Amino acid sequence: MKQSLKLTDIIALGFMLFAFFLGAGNIIFPPLAGQLAGGRYISAMFGFLLTAVGLPLLSIIAVGISGGSWQHISRDLPSWVSTLMAVVIFIIIGPAFAVPRTGLVSYEMAIRPLFHHASHIDLMIFSVVFFILAMMFSWSQGKLIDIIGKVLTPVLFLGLIILAVGTFLHPQGTIATAHGNYVTDPLSQGFLEGYNTMDTFAALMFGILMTDAIARRGITNAKMKTRYLILASFIAAAGLAFVYISLFYLGATSASIAPDANNGGQILSIYVQALFGSSGQWVLSTIVLLACLTTATGVISACADYFNQLTRIDYRIWVLVVGVISAMVANVGLSELINLSLPALFALYPVAIALVALTYLRSKLIFPQYTYRIVLSVSLLFALIGAAKSMGINVSIFHFLPLFSMGLGWLPPTAIAIFVAVLVGQCCSRQSSENIG
Repeated sequence: MKQSLKLTDIIALGFMLFAFFLGAGNIIFPPLAGQLAGGRYISAMFGFLLTAVGLPLLSIIAVGISGGSWQHISRDLPSWVSTLMAVVIFIIIGPAFAVPRTGLVSYEMAIRPLFHHASHIDLMIFSVVFFILAMMFSWSQGKLIDIIGKVLTPVLFLGLIILAVGTFLHPQGTIATAHGNYVTDPLSQGFLEGYNTMDTFAALMFGILMTDAIARRGITNAKMKTRYLILASFIAAAGLAFVYISLFYLGATSASIAPDANNGGQILSIYVQALFGSSGQWVLSTIVLLACLTTATGVISACADYFNQLTRIDYRIWVLVVGVISAMVANVGLSELINLSLPALFALYPVAIALVALTYLRSKLIFPQYTYRIVLSVSLLFALIGAAKSMGINVSIFHFLPLFSMGLGWLPPTAIAIFVAVLVGQCCSRQSSENIG
């Protein structure tokens, strides 16, 4: 069997992965962060790129080099911990938060501005239609690469290029001063803002979906699967970086035309209408609908595929379950949903980051099973403190921790735990070599 893909297929894979990532959070958070960062938007943007592009890229590659499945990347954890972690991640990026958010953002930014008197009934009707379409696209796994990579994404990317060119050639204002935490800690604030995209979680699962998509194209060799996965990852990462840079600049130059905006969706809508006139809303509606629909399709498919393997209940039944629950949760409201998701993100994002780091360092660990359990436990313990802080709980007793005030109190203890584990591994290896000698 021929173990190679045509260039067009590789590009389609990269576009497919890019479209899976580029959803609701990727569109609404950068403009607001850019506006709040103002003159310090470059530092904030760099921090955002670390968590919203760098970490997902590393996570996708980690899935590939570990073997291409969740079981491979989490093989050093107890099976029940591995399963529980996967289920929680799929619930967060699936029907609990990320997928409903795609429907809500689509309605708020693409549909509601087109009507003068929108009601909650309109949201309910739109949610049903939106998730029926997402379930239809998710219905046949084997056709995902053709539907998403070769049809929807090129249209989406064209709309984003038009928006980016317009933003850089004709900015709608000057860059204002920074606000809030962006004045003192723009880098760390941008880093934390990147959590909201949930893309490190999604990357761990999209890597599995992409590996399956590559296999369905006739690639069975493990090294070739990893190679094509890495190539697709860099294409997707380049696309995401392009989008974030343009949206950050858009936000940084939006203060004069959208001074009272409460979220990035409002900033983007006002900016696009100022840039392109009344027809600009149609451009924005097309971009948002395609971005959110492709992400919803990818996540529903990934969730259904995992729960199908876990329970042996048919894949298409899980597509219906995830889609229906997502449609119901979407009627909660965008602001409420974002607020509810923050504690979960602060609690689990550091654990996902630590898992990816350990995947790259596994060959240097002398006792990988014990190391994984210790390091992930340390990251979870300190991350829970950050999650409690995000819920308004008084945790001032922990202010002595390095980087705690910046929301990164979990990072030093986790880094120390990893460093000690690698150091012990090297010492043991050196000792063994000396004994043999």
